[in-house]
Amino acid sequence: MSTVAWKINRLRLMGVPEILWRVQQMAQKKASKVGFGLVAKVPAPSLARFGAPFVAGAPQDVAALREAADAVLAGRWNVFAMKGMNLGFPPQWNRDPKTGTAAPMKLGKAIDYRRESVVGDIKYLWEPSRHLELVTLALAWRATGEQRYAAGARLLLESWFDQCPYPMGVHWTSSLELAVRLLNWAFAWQLLGGADSALFKGEEGTRFQRRWLDNIYRHCHFIRGYFSRHSSANNHLFGEYMGLFVASVQWPCWPESARWEALARRGLEVEALKQNTEDGVNREQAIYYQHEVMDMMLLCHHIGLANGAGFSAPYLERLERLAEFVAALMDVGGNVPMTGDADDAQMVRLSYEGGWSPYRSLLASCALLFQRSDFKRKAGALDDKNRWLFGADAAARWQALPTAGAEQPVTAFPQGGYFLLGKDFGTPDEVRVVIDCAPLGYLSIAAHGHADALSFTLSAGGEELLIDPGTYAYHTQKMWRDYFRSTAAHNTVQVDRQDQSEIGGNFMWLKKANARLLSHQADGAVQHFEGEHDGYRRLADPVGHRRRIEFDATAGMLVVTDVLECRGEHDIALHWQFAEGCTVTVAGGGLRVNGRRQSLAMTCSSGNDVELLRGSDVPLGGWISRQFDEKSPISTAVWHARIAGTTTFVTHIRIGHGGTRQE
Repeated sequence: MSTVAWKINRLRLMGVPEILWRVQQMAQKKASKVGFGLVAKVPAPSLARFGAPFVAGAPQDVAALREAADAVLAGRWNVFAMKGMNLGFPPQWNRDPKTGTAAPMKLGKAIDYRRESVVGDIKYLWEPSRHLELVTLALAWRATGEQRYAAGARLLLESWFDQCPYPMGVHWTSSLELAVRLLNWAFAWQLLGGADSALFKGEEGTRFQRRWLDNIYRHCHFIRGYFSRHSSANNHLFGEYMGLFVASVQWPCWPESARWEALARRGLEVEALKQNTEDGVNREQAIYYQHEVMDMMLLCHHIGLANGAGFSAPYLERLERLAEFVAALMDVGGNVPMTGDADDAQMVRLSYEGGWSPYRSLLASCALLFQRSDFKRKAGALDDKNRWLFGADAAARWQALPTAGAEQPVTAFPQGGYFLLGKDFGTPDEVRVVIDCAPLGYLSIAAHGHADALSFTLSAGGEELLIDPGTYAYHTQKMWRDYFRSTAAHNTVQVDRQDQSEIGGNFMWLKKANARLLSHQADGAVQHFEGEHDGYRRLADPVGHRRRIEFDATAGMLVVTDVLECRGEHDIALHWQFAEGCTVTVAGGGLRVNGRRQSLAMTCSSGNDVELLRGSDVPLGGWISRQFDEKSPISTAVWHARIAGTTTFVTHIRIGHGGTRQE
C-alpha cells in the first residue's frame, strides 16, 4: 500500500479532535527540528533518594540464566526468528540485524519507521534496544557475583548512549519503545546494586551514573511530550504511562518527577478500566496483548507497592478479571488460543527455564497476589520470574495456597465477546471450545484485531485440534500480514473470497464486522452457542451470517450450523485450520483428522467439494505462526459451495480418542 493511500485511509478513521491533535503533533515535530521542545540541558539530579527495592529473591535455574548471559556477552542474540545471531557485543544499535539496513542518523521524529527501504524491519531494530538483555546480565551478576556480567552491562549501556544520542535515530521515534527501555533500566539499576552499585564508584563511575540519569530524564521528557492519543490510545498509551510511572518512582531526582508520577498513575488507573472490559477481556481482542497489558498492570502495582502506594481496588479487580479470562481460555495442556495479533514481546525477562509460558507465569503472579488456588492450579508451578518479584518467601507463599478442586472456568464473557462450551475441564477427558463473538478490535483502527467473527478453537484432553493460526508479520511482508488476519485463516465462513472486515493498512481496518450474541447455554449434556455478524452485509447483495454451535457432551459431538441469508448468488468457503500434530485425510466426502492422542471425524452438508491445503502459497492456506516472523505448514480444509439465496450448512464434528502417535 502506498504512503498516500495509507494516509487517506488513516484520515478516514479520524474525527475532528484527532485531526486537530495530529496537526499539533506535526507542528511539534517540525519545531523540534530547530530545537524547540527538546531538552537543551538536563537539570542536575537530586541524589538524596531513589526508589525502594522491588526485585529480590534468587532464581532456581541459575544454569539457564548463566547460559543466556554468556550468549549475550559472546554476541549471540535471539531476536524473533533469528536465534543465536552473531550481532557482536556490543551490537550496532542502528543496524537492522535482519536486512542489514542502517537506519538514518537524523532527528528520530523525522524518520518514517514504517518504510522498510529506510529502516529495514523496524521490529528487529527496536527489539534489542528494549534492553531485556541488559537485565539478563544484571540478573546473572546478582545470581553469581561474577564481575564480568556487571562490566558487560555497563559496556552495553555506554555503547547505546554513544550510538543513540538524544534525539537522533530510530530509537527516539516511538514513546512505547522508550517506555519499555525505562522499565528494563529500572530492573537493571536495582539488580546491579542501585545507587550504591560498584559501577558508580570513583570518577568514571560517577560520570557513568550521571550519563545514565541524563538519559533517563530525556526519556521521561520525550514520553511526556508524545503520548499516543485518540485512535492510537491502545496498549501503547498504557505502556507509555508504565514507563513514565516506573521511572518517576525509581528516579525521583528532578522537580518534574512528582508531576510525571501523578500523571502516569492517574493515566494507568483510567486506562486499566477503559482498555479492559468489566468481565476481563482486553479490548484489543488479541490474547497476547492481553498478556502484555496484564504484565504492565502487575509490574506497576508491584513497583508502586514497594514504594508505599500500590494501585486502587478497581484497578486490581480488573487485573483479577483479566486473569480469569486467561484461565478460562487455557486448556488442560496449557494451550491458549492465539486470537488476534501477537509480537512475542516481554516487558522484562526474568525467567529462563525451558518451556516457560508467559500465561502460566501471569497466573502464578495472580495466584500469589490474589490468593487464588485456582490460578495456582492453572499455572502449575512457580517460575523464576515470580521468585524475583515476590522475593525469598515466594515459595512458602506458593506452598501455602490450598490445592484447588475441580476446575470451574467462567464460560461467558458477554462484554468481551467470548464464550465456552465443553466438559470435564482440567482433566484428561476435557473438551474445551472457545468461541469468538467479539468486536473486531479497539478504537477506530482496531489495530490488532483479526477478521475472525464466529470462529472457534477446539482442544481435547489438552491437545489442540482446531486452532487460530497466529500472526507471523507486522510492518513487512504485506501478503502474509494480510493472510494471517484474514477470514480465510480462521475457522469460519468466507463469502465471495472477501474478508468479513475491510483491511485499510497493516494496523488498520476500515469497514468492520459487528458480531452479536443470540444465545448461550453452557450447562448440561447438550450445550449451545448462537451468534451472528454483519460483515458481509456491505456487499451489493447483502449476506448475513448466523452460526449455531451445539455440543453433545455425552456423545462427544459438535454440530455447527451456518446460515447464510441472502437473495443472490455467492461463493461460500467454510475454512477449518488444524494443529501441526494433525494428519488430515479426505474419506467419503468427509474428513478424518488424527492428532497425537485425539481424533476428529468431520462431515459437511455442502457436499463433497472439500479442498485440502498444506503450506500453500497459491492459493494461500495451510499455515501457522507460533512465534513472530516464523511460520510452518499445517492442514487447512475448505468446503466450497455456490449458493443462490438463503442457504444452511451443517457440519458434524465427532471427537474421539486414538490419534496417530502416542506421547
